Amino acid sequence: MKVKADRTLDCLGLYCPEPVFKTRLELDEMKVGETLEVLADDPAAESDIRSLVKNLEQELVSVTRKGDTVQILIRKLK
Repeated sequence: MKVKADRTLDCLGLYCPEPVFKTRLELDEMKVGETLEVLADDPAAESDIRSLVKNLEQELVSVTRKGDTVQILIRKLK
C-alpha cells in the first residue's frame, strides 16, 4: 500500500542537525493522523530521524533509499 504524504519536507543538501530539527518543527505543526515525507541526503539523517520518531512516540511508516537520498515517512500519532 502506497502511503500518501500530507506534507513533504525537503532536507536535501542540509546536514546534521538541520534535518532532525526541521522534522521536529514540522511534526509539531501537524495534526494527529497526518503523514510527513522527509527527503534527506545527509548520511546521519536516517538514524537521527529514526531516534527522533521513537523519542516522540510517532510511527515510522517506511524508509526508502534511492542512491544517496533517503525518503522517510512518519505518521503523527499524538
